Amino acid sequence: MTPGALADLIGKRAEDCPGPRFLAGIAGPPGSGKSTLAADLARRLGETAKVVPMDGFHYDDGLLATLGLAHRKGAPETFDAAGFGHLLARLRTEANVAIPIFDRGMELSRAAADLVTEDHRILIVEGNYLLLDDAPWREARRHLDLTVMLDVPEEELRRRLHARWAHYGRSEAAAETWIATNDLPNIRRVCGGSAPADIVLS
Repeated sequence: MTPGALADLIGKRAEDCPGPRFLAGIAGPPGSGKSTLAADLARRLGETAKVVPMDGFHYDDGLLATLGLAHRKGAPETFDAAGFGHLLARLRTEANVAIPIFDRGMELSRAAADLVTEDHRILIVEGNYLLLDDAPWREARRHLDLTVMLDVPEEELRRRLHARWAHYGRSEAAAETWIATNDLPNIRRVCGGSAPADIVLS
């Protein structure tokens, strides 16, 4: 299925949705292109569509250090999963909802950095663990009207992640260490621990 066909499907499903909003979830491992696809879908769907990223619920680096999880940043246990689920529940019923945004350049989440308004009827929710079949993540799935999983070969993910970390100033050696000890375990957690999606895009 092409992005255009997926946007058409989401638009048609949203028209038939009885509630005030239609939530489509885009899941996939790190480097799979979730953010790029979500932005493209929102652009195709027009002004009534809005992207809602899961990454705004990253724990702060200071908290991760306190919890002894700094070396696992990006793993499921380093997010406020319950807070994310609460946000999705609010988006179901509330007209105007402020959402947090993760600033990768600053490596921190900015609270209330964007706003979903009553004009946003279609929400494109994107994140690694939307379909993770573990509590409390599985609670998020019940708020999604349509789920999509991005299926990308591991070697391609590694290539993209090397490019990402080079862009953010990591040396090749530092990037390789981080990918091997952090990104790859997260990739395998997503691929091996997620519930089936409604649609799989290769």
